[in-house]
Parts: sequence; C-alpha cells; structure tokens
Amino acid sequence: MVEDRAPLTVMLPVRGDAWLLPDRGDPVRLRAGDLAVARGPAPYTCADDPGTAPQALILPGGRCHYPDGRPLNGSMDLGVRTWGDRPDSGTVLLIGTYQMRGEIGGRLLDALPPLLSLGADVWDCPLTELLTREVARDAPGQEVVLDRLLDLLVIAALRAWFARPEAEPPAWYAALSDPVVGPALRLIQDDPARPWTVAGLAEKAGVSRVAPARRFTRLVGEPPMSYLTGRRLALAADRLRDTDDTLAAIARQVGYGSAFALSTAFKRAFDVSPQEWRNRAAA
Repeated sequence: MVEDRAPLTVMLPVRGDAWLLPDRGDPVRLRAGDLAVARGPAPYTCADDPGTAPQALILPGGRCHYPDGRPLNGSMDLGVRTWGDRPDSGTVLLIGTYQMRGEIGGRLLDALPPLLSLGADVWDCPLTELLTREVARDAPGQEVVLDRLLDLLVIAALRAWFARPEAEPPAWYAALSDPVVGPALRLIQDDPARPWTVAGLAEKAGVSRVAPARRFTRLVGEPPMSYLTGRRLALAADRLRDTDDTLAAIARQVGYGSAFALSTAFKRAFDVSPQEWRNRAAA
C-alpha cells in the first residue's frame, strides 16, 4: 500500500501484470508496456492481484514498513534502484515519483483524475524502453539522465491523455492549439517578466489587438492580463519554495517592479505573505 502523498507517480510494468487499486474507484490492470499515473495525495495499492493482501506500506520520505508497523527499509534492496522479493520475479514494475508540487505544474495536475492509465495499444513511446534500460545502470550523472527521461515520459503521457475524448484538459492547455490565442499564451509563458500589454501581445503574435483579447478570454476563461498575473505569482511561489533568492530578485525575475509590489499582489492571491509562504514550504 502506498501512502507517500507524492503529488505524482508514474508506473510502467516491465514484466508481468500489475493491479492498481485506488482508495476510491475501480481497480486498474496494467500489462507490460502500459503506463499509469497516480495523482496524490490519495493512497493506493499496487499488487499482482486485487485479492492479494498488502505486504508493505510506503510512507512519505521513502520510509517502508511491514503492515504491522515494523521497519522494512533495506531488507528488500536488490541492487541499483531495485527493490522487491527477488530480481527474477515474474512481475517487474518501474516507478518514478515526483515529491514536490509546484504552483505552475499544479495547474496541469489538477486536471488529471486520481488515477489514469494508457494501454500499450494507444500508448507507444520509445522513451519507455530507454528508461527501462537506463534505470539499471550506475554511470556518472545517472540521476540527471533518469530525471530528464522521466520528465519527457510524463510530458508524452500527459499529451496522450489530454488528447483522449474522456480527458478534461485545462482551458489554457486546449487554447495553446488555437492559431490566435496559442501564440499569445506561449509569449506569456516563455517571458512572463516582460512588461506585456494586450497591444504588445497582439503585435508580437501578428494579429489585431481586438481579436486576441476577446478570443483569449473566451477560450482561457480570463483576460490576458489576468492570466499573466496568475502566471507571475505562480512562478514567484515556486521560486520562494525552491530557491534562496531575495524577494527583490524574485520580483525582477517574474515581472514586478519591486519587492513591495510583489508582496502586495502575492498576499492578495495566496492570503499569506511571501515570507510566510517560504517558511511553510521549508517546514
């Protein structure tokens, strides 16, 4: 049973079948080549069969216990990034976990169901084989290689999922494919610190000023300048958590003229000061 509260976990059966049993909802069967994404913090169970009783409890921070509470850490280590009963098991599952949730990424993750799966019949990604091969190696810089491969795999998986008819992508994600609004969205996302105006976005995107403002609001659900403000504050929140940069430096990075201006806007959006946000993240 997994109760690590990770914001995002990616699972790939390399050999054999696996079952994922969410805390709520129907069990999901995974065969070799399938992919599943679990969105935390809801717990779930991973097993060879829905009727198999949990044999281990995975907790935050990578702590592992037997179901009765006895510590399990180290007793099932099988080698480089390998854990389980035996290395020749009939079922092998590759698991990648994201432990930190950011405000920018959270806007996309919130649109995902608690548990989604992509079968091998609709999911054909060359990264799967490459990641499976690389995870068993222990070469210099291997963690960086695996991190980047996992990032690419998640991006490919989310693209495939949001392209499905049952998916409900965020409005801004769907609007990226619009020939008028898409360029304006990318300009904001690529350079949020620039002093954008509606006219400036329209000129850079090569469209009339009236068209993008109205169309942007209709497709994204908010005006361009409102979306820009939200993007800037989300970036500021992530940098307050992930870096030691001063508030003045972060203000310049995200497009605010001063630390005071950022602090005022931040508190209005998040109901806490930037320093309180940083202290909570550190805790």
